[in-house]
Amino acid sequence: MDVCKVCGLPKELCVCEGIAREIQKIKVYTMKRRFGKVVTLIEGINERDVNLWELAKALKTKCACGGTAKGGRIELQGDQREKAKKVLMDSGFSEDMVDMR
Repeated sequence: MDVCKVCGLPKELCVCEGIAREIQKIKVYTMKRRFGKVVTLIEGINERDVNLWELAKALKTKCACGGTAKGGRIELQGDQREKAKKVLMDSGFSEDMVDMR
């Protein structure tokens, strides 16, 4: 039986990832890029606690847009702030900790 090193519970009952998601302060905002294109940026996600690539893939699928995960942040094409917030909340992040700008 595998035991979590942080909380001491069996891996099946480990709550460390859920707690880590709830306490992260995430910023979701838009920015204009070249030629007036709008990009949604999501910053503040700790890469040690959450797989950034899997979260970016889920966001791109749910928002039906392109994007990337690089430099510790996720970039989505277009103004996807509301959809991104909903997907982040569905992924276990706290609504109070998601800062919309």
